[in-house]
Amino acid sequence: MVVLVVGALPLPSESLRFEVRSGETKCISEDINSNSMTRGTYYVVNPNEDQAQPLPYSHTLNVKVGVKLCVFGGEGDKGEFVFTAAEQGDYTACFTASDHSPLITVTVDFEWRTSVLFKDWVNIARKGKVDDMELELRKMYDTVNSIHEEMFYFRKREVEMEVLTQETTNKMVWLSLVSLFLGLSVAGIQFCYLKTFFEKRKLV
Repeated sequence: MVVLVVGALPLPSESLRFEVRSGETKCISEDINSNSMTRGTYYVVNPNEDQAQPLPYSHTLNVKVGVKLCVFGGEGDKGEFVFTAAEQGDYTACFTASDHSPLITVTVDFEWRTSVLFKDWVNIARKGKVDDMELELRKMYDTVNSIHEEMFYFRKREVEMEVLTQETTNKMVWLSLVSLFLGLSVAGIQFCYLKTFFEKRKLV
């Protein structure tokens, strides 16, 4: 299994194209904050030079998305998943190509949008009848909010790491003290033993 990791910060919503061989699985991971909406679309690229020809029956996928439990499952040559993250974590989308003999390679085009990138700004502009300036302001506002949420998230992670580092440092200090005590105890025992040994042999 191969895992591709997408960064925690929002990325440009360009599609990702990758290949999966028959019977193999490739996974893509996205770090999503809780209560964030996300949408993914995927389809199998037609291998025929003449795109008018139908997609071969062998070019199908089994798709599962989730962090701990599966929140989406699908099968076919294309699909879409939309959900709101119930908890923060690395959500993984796994694509498994159907078994086929002889082995074939399936090309997948995949796009995953989260946070502000989830919004379809073109449809928002059409439905709301807003001008270009207002649309850009809305984009900027949502982008700033998204960055603000990410900053709080990373600050929270920083605090957690500081606490973990402090706990680790305290444990190391205690471990060092215990090791020092054991070392001195062993040295003392050895000294007493050697002293007794030499006294019995009347060497000292």
